[in-house]
Amino acid sequence: MRFGIDFADAARDDLDRFRAFDRIAILDAIERHLRHEPTREARSRIKALRGLSHPQYRLRIGDIRVFYDVRDGVVEIVAVVNKAEAGDWLEREGIHN
Repeated sequence: MRFGIDFADAARDDLDRFRAFDRIAILDAIERHLRHEPTREARSRIKALRGLSHPQYRLRIGDIRVFYDVRDGVVEIVAVVNKAEAGDWLEREGIHN
């Protein structure tokens, strides 16, 4: 099944903060890993976030973390942050079950 990919406005703003080289790598990884099997956990690349209802998953791209939800055949990218900022972002924005 092919999933649609949507970016929340905040995620688009996050993406714009990265260098062009990093943006290309991020978009390529999103397409490669999330287009067809966004919920398939693979080693440390894709991880289901336990204890959170939002965001549901994390995609690791080097030192960059992409947080996203999957609903009704659509992957919604909610944030793109550096690894160093990921914990703070989850504390602020994550919704616990």
